Amino acid sequence: MTETKKGWLYRHRYQLEDIRLMVRLLNESLTAKIGIILLSCFVFMAIFGPTLSPYKPLVQDLTNRFVPPSSEHPFGTDQLGRDIFSRVLYGSRISLVMGIVVTSILFVIGTTLGLTAGYFGGRVDELLMRLTDMFLAFPSLILAMAVAAALGPGLFNTMVTIAFVAWPRYARLARACCLQVKEETYIEAAKAMGMSHGRILFTQILPMILSPLIVQATINLGGVILTAAGLGFLGLGAQPPEPEWGLMISEGRRFISNQWWVSGFPGIMILLVVLGFNLIGDSLRDVMDVRMRR
Repeated sequence: MTETKKGWLYRHRYQLEDIRLMVRLLNESLTAKIGIILLSCFVFMAIFGPTLSPYKPLVQDLTNRFVPPSSEHPFGTDQLGRDIFSRVLYGSRISLVMGIVVTSILFVIGTTLGLTAGYFGGRVDELLMRLTDMFLAFPSLILAMAVAAALGPGLFNTMVTIAFVAWPRYARLARACCLQVKEETYIEAAKAMGMSHGRILFTQILPMILSPLIVQATINLGGVILTAAGLGFLGLGAQPPEPEWGLMISEGRRFISNQWWVSGFPGIMILLVVLGFNLIGDSLRDVMDVRMRR
């Protein structure tokens, strides 16, 4: 049996055992259970929100402005008489789609650049890492505001903005992991057999560094939703009458002293969703850390 085949069998057998262990440890973690419950509710709202919504999110009823939470309107109504509960349900779909799409783009771009820098080294590594340092030198939110102002408001531009400023984290992490894995014996054997660089990168190295990248992506999902909400609050993200949570908070901030529910319930939803992603990410990080398993 060749060295590369032995390495492949060893890695996949190890990964299968690792997955079983992680599932068992997650099942024993209280924080993981809380995070799973919160995210399950969030995904359920995003998928079935239009079906569960008692009202249309954009329909105005000026005769029912600022109705407090009641059986007819569980979250009350806003300054235009729109049902906040319905708008929160529709907004969950916007946040979920935005989080998944942006995180997927970040994962692909950052991981590809990090793998390339770590594997080839030399001038390629120097060029890509200096580019990464340039992006990391600016506060991410400030840079996102500048890019969003240049591109203009809107959901699509918001996703492009966040993807533009947040990829360096993945690049740094992928590079660091690649530097460790590329020195393994089975990588040297794959090179000696004439395997192409691309195949080595994406079939030999990438599967071995997925664990920390998945943890980063899980935590980053909450960060993407929070950043999108921040841009919407500042008027640089979603635009009226979109039922986006950050925009809903911005629209209700003028009435926060008397009609707290207009901004309160969207803010609570952001808090719970980001908390859920962070709890899941922290739990995954703990179970993937060898020192935590002992």
